[in-house]
Amino acid sequence: MIGGLDIDESAVSTASYNLSWRFGNECSHLCSDVREISADVFHGVDRRVPLVVIGGPPCQAYSLIGRAKLRSLGIERTHTNDHRGFLFEDFLRLAEQLDADAVVMENVPESVDYGGRNIPEHVSGLLTSLGYNAKWTILNSADYGVPQLRERVFVVAVKKAIPIDFGFPIPTHSSAVPYTANFERRMEKFEDLKYFVQAPSSPDCASDWVTVEDAISDLPSLFPNSRSRYRLYKPSMRLPYRTPAQNEYQNSMRTWYGQDLSGVTGHSFRRNLRDFQIFECMHEGDDYTIASEIADRLLEESARANGINAVDNPDEYERLKQKIVPPYSRTKFLSKWKKLTRSRPSHTLTAHLGVDSYSHIHPWEPRGISVREAARLQSFPDEFLFFRSMNDAFRQIGNAVPPLLAKAIAEELMTIFTSRERGVAVNGQSS
Repeated sequence: MIGGLDIDESAVSTASYNLSWRFGNECSHLCSDVREISADVFHGVDRRVPLVVIGGPPCQAYSLIGRAKLRSLGIERTHTNDHRGFLFEDFLRLAEQLDADAVVMENVPESVDYGGRNIPEHVSGLLTSLGYNAKWTILNSADYGVPQLRERVFVVAVKKAIPIDFGFPIPTHSSAVPYTANFERRMEKFEDLKYFVQAPSSPDCASDWVTVEDAISDLPSLFPNSRSRYRLYKPSMRLPYRTPAQNEYQNSMRTWYGQDLSGVTGHSFRRNLRDFQIFECMHEGDDYTIASEIADRLLEESARANGINAVDNPDEYERLKQKIVPPYSRTKFLSKWKKLTRSRPSHTLTAHLGVDSYSHIHPWEPRGISVREAARLQSFPDEFLFFRSMNDAFRQIGNAVPPLLAKAIAEELMTIFTSRERGVAVNGQSS
């Protein structure tokens, strides 16, 4: 790696340590705005080896959550007026300046309709005009061994001078029961587009999707019940594993860097005192609709126990309500709370985890997931460290491309370049 770039200072620290410093490499990520730099900030480019430029321009302008937030701020902040929606232009500018041999861009599926423009199709066309063979598709991380249902757009472009066709990686996993992901249902509408290709199908020999339980069941217990003592561990505090590795995924997370760990760090969760009892009463898969009904029941039980009611003791009742019932809208907040189902992959982790973790409530302990559990659900190995605050760590994890999926794409690109060097035919073509 010759360098990286991010506007988030905490993400820069995390990337610099985990991708460079820990291996004795002095290379650092830059904390800067992509609009304000040129390719000459990256030093040490060795053109004797292939150069791949990889990026994920901000998704807030494309994502449904981001669009809703912008709308709430006024008409001038509609998503199509958000400059972040066009940062892919600066990403491509840097790739062109670096004369990259290959380009990889990732984003949310909603980028297929940005004010009527299909961004991955548009980007593929721009890359084609720059001398690349470009294509795009939508991949589900669960199909590549990640314990998370996470659909994302990937654009991959390889220089036309490299006469070997890139193929998106073959899935290694599939659902044990019939399941069609959200954007998988819409694939037909893209089939006539010039640069879109169907994602590869899972082979019959594919393993079952990795589940939440597969991913986190060996991690230390933190909060067995709602009456447990809350403890906020320092990020560097190492806690012993609860059990030996129980499956291939857990073993991989423990041994990624070549040594078998004895425990994990970064295993902290938020102190949601008001809601621990609600979490405890929720069943796996329950959302805020059920949570609010549970809160109402707990309020009435507590009011009876204290001999008060809303009519005769309005002030006391209101104070009790504020202690027990979450104040969120019951018409707009439904999807913001979700208790994980242990027998399925997690639903998508997002950067909103940096604000709260109600969207991913632990399936068998009455709390939100910890930083390390979020990292496991995103396929970050246990020795990958996250810097700064808990909020920063959650945001970085939610923003990331799952390492196992990134690895699958990288291996396909590696096949192209090694085959080119050896003159080996790939997909019917030869260098």
